[in-house]
Amino acid sequence: MSSHDIPEENLPAEQDATHGAAVTVADENHPFADPGLPPHEHRIQDIDEQAAKRSERTVALLFTLSMLATVGFIASYVTITPNKSIYVFPIGHISAMNFALGLTLGVALFAIGAAAVHWARTLMSDVEVADERHPIEAPPEVKAKVLDDFQQGAKESQLGRRKLIRNTMFGALALFPLSGVVLLRDLGTLPGTKLRHTMWSKGKLLVNMNTNQPLRPSDVAVGSLTFAKPEGLEEHDEDFQTQIAKAALMIVRLQPENIKDKQELEWSHEGIVAYSKICTHVGCPISLYEQQTHHALCPCHQSTFDLSDGARVIFGPAGHALPQLRIGVNADGYLEALGDFAEPVGPAFWERG
Repeated sequence: MSSHDIPEENLPAEQDATHGAAVTVADENHPFADPGLPPHEHRIQDIDEQAAKRSERTVALLFTLSMLATVGFIASYVTITPNKSIYVFPIGHISAMNFALGLTLGVALFAIGAAAVHWARTLMSDVEVADERHPIEAPPEVKAKVLDDFQQGAKESQLGRRKLIRNTMFGALALFPLSGVVLLRDLGTLPGTKLRHTMWSKGKLLVNMNTNQPLRPSDVAVGSLTFAKPEGLEEHDEDFQTQIAKAALMIVRLQPENIKDKQELEWSHEGIVAYSKICTHVGCPISLYEQQTHHALCPCHQSTFDLSDGARVIFGPAGHALPQLRIGVNADGYLEALGDFAEPVGPAFWERG
């Protein structure tokens, strides 16, 4: 390759001249000598135009990948229904829309970042330049002029004299942001009463989440923790994620004499109590149980509930106790619900009463 094909600022001779400055010698005013910058090491892209072209194509490819991922994000949002679920190993069944949106958006952002980094490291100048520090504050005369200009402008605006203008201006500025609140109405339909109800109803069997079989009282041992779902709810259902987020159940068997809350005892069956699995703080699934103390722990923020005393909160940020599901046994000996939860499950929401 000829030196004429190499940009002048990238020629080794020019770079070496830039970095060949003499080292400052220490003296009384500057006790520390400046060692200077190390010799500049040229990248292959600086001296080989073919390598630079390869880097250019790589950056362009990453930007193109980002564009395709963005198109995929938009297409996923338009074409995939919110209730559709897919199985992804090893995560399990998850929302197809959430998976597609997260994947495409992640690829789009990663590709832009990777392209920018590759561009900067291989094609942009990497010459180190040292600049002397200088004060960043404005000179006193500039500060004085700015202050005078501000005071003059305030005086000419006559806000102090024209109280009607001042007050109406403040009113307009205060009310205008409220127009944005109206736009929030178009973000979706109001929840109505759907947050207050789940799939549980009188006669619904309690189905083991692991075996997918209806539960008998004998299946629940003292001190054990079992998770259940309503009869008829399957993982391949389009609305499975929506329904299980409200209907997930946590079943524990206690000795009846250890149950302190009167209603809890009445709503149980032979010491078997059923509570919502959804934490009342931010909706995390509760999965930890200490059989000696009868405490259930949410792993997200350590909210702790006493399952022997109406699942009341004894520690952590949760605002109220876990809702209990009244249960019994049907003619075939299977555990069944005797109705829905008496109150909404999960965290408090804006129309909770």
